[in-house]
Amino acid sequence: MTPTKKKPAKKAAKKTVKKTAPKRTVPRKGAPKKRTARAKAPAKAVAKAPPRTLPALARPAKTPASRPAPLVGIILGSRTDLDTLASATELLDALGVPYEMRILSAHRTPDETAAWAKGAEARGLEVIIAAAGLAAHLPGVVAAQTTLPVLGVPVDGGSLHGLDALLSIVQMPKGVPVGTLAIGKHGAANAALLGIAILSLKRPELKDKIRQWRAARVAEALAQS
Repeated sequence: MTPTKKKPAKKAAKKTVKKTAPKRTVPRKGAPKKRTARAKAPAKAVAKAPPRTLPALARPAKTPASRPAPLVGIILGSRTDLDTLASATELLDALGVPYEMRILSAHRTPDETAAWAKGAEARGLEVIIAAAGLAAHLPGVVAAQTTLPVLGVPVDGGSLHGLDALLSIVQMPKGVPVGTLAIGKHGAANAALLGIAILSLKRPELKDKIRQWRAARVAEALAQS
């Protein structure tokens, strides 16, 4: 008996897998496009330029010679008297007369008051306006320390409404005169006008200014009639 030959096993057929390309999705019309995030490159360090500095403008230095020296000295015993003296300073400003002002008390600051009055003439002052209320010693104390003309202004205040100050200033003893004006703002304005008139004795331009100021007052009075 002949042996049977075994048939060789058929080799399994190789399965071929077809690679399919990925489907391209076509965006619909009107659909928003997707943006892919891109990696940001690291920012480069930029050297900042130094700030520009503009050259400073040269300003003229303020010197005492750049403004006229005061001719009138105004001294008052209290800050509350400033309202009364405003009518005097307004006239001095209007007529172009330079002045200086100090707040000093004959009782609270006697040494400073005396020093101010003694140095008034050396500072170029030619007229002094001194205002005070109540006992009103300030004009007389100032007049005792200088030979310049002193114009006293009684300030309206206290229980006697300035009458005590008027009598105190006007009743100066012989030898230390004080030119006394009316009580309050009217007296302060007249003190300025009288002081300007004294200065005009050596300054004709001030005489013209006084005439012009008076002419304007005449026109105001006639305009009301």
